[in-house]
Amino acid sequence: MKDDTQAAASTPTWRVGVDSGGTFTDVCLFDEISGDVSVWKVASTPDDPSRGIAHGVDEALGNRGLSIADRAAAVAYLGHGTTVATNALITGTGSKVGLITTDGFRDLLEIGRQKRPDLYDLFADKPVTLVPRDLRFEVRERLRHTGEVVAPLDEAAVRSAARAMKDQGVDAVAICFLYAFVNSTHERAARAIIAQELPDAFICASHEIAPEFREFERLTTATVNAYLGPIMHRYIRRLTPRFSDMGLTVGAHLTQSNGGVVRFDVAAQTPVRAVLSGPSTGVVAARAIGSRAGFDDIITFDMGGTSSDVALMAGGDVTQTNESTVHGYPIKAPMLDIHTVGAGGGSIASIDSGGLLKVGPESAGADPGPVCYGLGSDRPTVTDANIVLQILNPTHLLDGRMAVRRDLAVDAIAKMAAQLGMGVEDTAQGILSVVSANMAKAIRVISVQRGHDPRGYALMAFGGAGPLHAVRLAQELGMSRVIVPRNPGILCAMGLLLTDLRADFSTTRLLPLETDALPQINEAIATVDAQGAAWFADEDIAPEKRRRARRIDMRYEGQNHELSIPVPDGRLDDAALDSLKCAFAQAHTRMYGFAVEGERIHCITFRLEATGVVAKADLPARTEGPPDAAAAVTGTRDVWYPETRRYTETTLYARDRLHPGMVFDGPAIIDQMDTTTLVPPGVRARVDALDNLILELSP
Repeated sequence: MKDDTQAAASTPTWRVGVDSGGTFTDVCLFDEISGDVSVWKVASTPDDPSRGIAHGVDEALGNRGLSIADRAAAVAYLGHGTTVATNALITGTGSKVGLITTDGFRDLLEIGRQKRPDLYDLFADKPVTLVPRDLRFEVRERLRHTGEVVAPLDEAAVRSAARAMKDQGVDAVAICFLYAFVNSTHERAARAIIAQELPDAFICASHEIAPEFREFERLTTATVNAYLGPIMHRYIRRLTPRFSDMGLTVGAHLTQSNGGVVRFDVAAQTPVRAVLSGPSTGVVAARAIGSRAGFDDIITFDMGGTSSDVALMAGGDVTQTNESTVHGYPIKAPMLDIHTVGAGGGSIASIDSGGLLKVGPESAGADPGPVCYGLGSDRPTVTDANIVLQILNPTHLLDGRMAVRRDLAVDAIAKMAAQLGMGVEDTAQGILSVVSANMAKAIRVISVQRGHDPRGYALMAFGGAGPLHAVRLAQELGMSRVIVPRNPGILCAMGLLLTDLRADFSTTRLLPLETDALPQINEAIATVDAQGAAWFADEDIAPEKRRRARRIDMRYEGQNHELSIPVPDGRLDDAALDSLKCAFAQAHTRMYGFAVEGERIHCITFRLEATGVVAKADLPARTEGPPDAAAAVTGTRDVWYPETRRYTETTLYARDRLHPGMVFDGPAIIDQMDTTTLVPPGVRARVDALDNLILELSP
């Protein structure tokens, strides 16, 4: 063993991905030479996430025989996904922010748009304004929509505002002036003054983070970035020395909401682009696995301890959005189109004022966790329901590393059952049915409401709780196939080993999609191309590893919403314009059900997605063997099913004993360290060449 370890440590071969969630921290190790994949899971430490991350990585590397002295030479890559930014935004624990904006626009942050998120809800609460009114300062300056200066910046007013913010203990400052996306001169001057007066403050100017039109969304994006900036800076400052103390000297990367990764120092300056850091890598891994297995039309289902994230892939492409509302705050930043719902294994079940069963969005988290953890909670969760019905092992989880108490879960659900006038098992199944309905609603948002029929897609389930609920969710949606990857519980961590370096650039130019505007259109495209070229050079990405994808946001004249259309390489000509018009009409028909022939089309925002291709974990296929799965059977357990309305003997399988080609029918349960997969009666399971479980549902 010692000789093997020394050989492994002689050259950097290990790639490490670590994903920190609200309940568990997952670690995935991949050996570039042997193709060996190792996974590890530990409890998260919400009080200081860096502690749980360091603990998980240290244990995972130690399990592979890599001592601290060996790691510098053995680890070639370290990628990380985190929910730190998301959690700070959700819980309102960000920094104290000041705002400087154009005279007359102090209250724009609070006024927002006329559109109401809940039109008929008279009691709907607006999200908390991140900057109180006494910390919002107006200064005299004004630009025309062309970028021409109408009123010069009042630098004395900026300095006065900066000193006032300093006196009030502001940690971060957001700057947003009208039309700064056209001419950033005033914002850059204000930034320099604030940096002089508040040298320790985090400063974000809107043209740096969202150089696009629509001042409210640009303002909120800059404000959220400032709100999260000091939090992310502190997080990275804590985490970096922990990695160093473990002997890891390789530069760490953090995943962004767009599915790519950036260096830690870049992530510290743009935390608003990491609000979906954790879930995005799961989608990246699902795309790679689906493509390799021959499934291009997939709906991903990532269910963890606190929430569930769903996304849609059509033809192997993940839908991306350039503007999204995250926990009530509009953000202009490229993101994978992921929809989140507060439904996870730790979601708490309760009875509402009308006497009806409700599940989530409140979660028990890692501490105290579900009732069955025995840490003092008496409020039943989705996990407790699975323990009561014995879908989950009623004595332990994580391959025996975590003991659980079914008796406590039964007692907690029995109290709820008495209130509802139902049996214990019926109540536990009711909790699972409600959470399935919540998750089905999330999938309909990204599929049915956007013109996609989920029945034509396969459901790829991952996350610690995804495979446990996947078949029930598929049945709810009329889907016929479920895919469970080899290591579903750590797929987000594995996704970190399958993603590339990526940056996005944009510029707004309101131009008609017509021949007369071709020079300006090509000039706008050249602008983002130049920004991408500079990024490639700064990241030292080899020319053969550079990838570019150009898009233009377009709309019909008079519309207020755009569709993003791919743009061919090279300089555009009349033929390219005709192709873009046709592509826009097709996209408009798919989204809205119609297109208007002959209607004038406007170009709004020009975008470039710059990607630096990096070495990735391989997904090797294995030769399929005989279908008999008897060698993988470990025993039986009585499980309660709604189909039989009683406890039914269920065959137990060990996932690490299942080999390609094996086939078996439900009822069955597949156990592995990072998750449990339920195969209800009437469902057939087979193992494909990539070790994926393919579950075929009866029509």
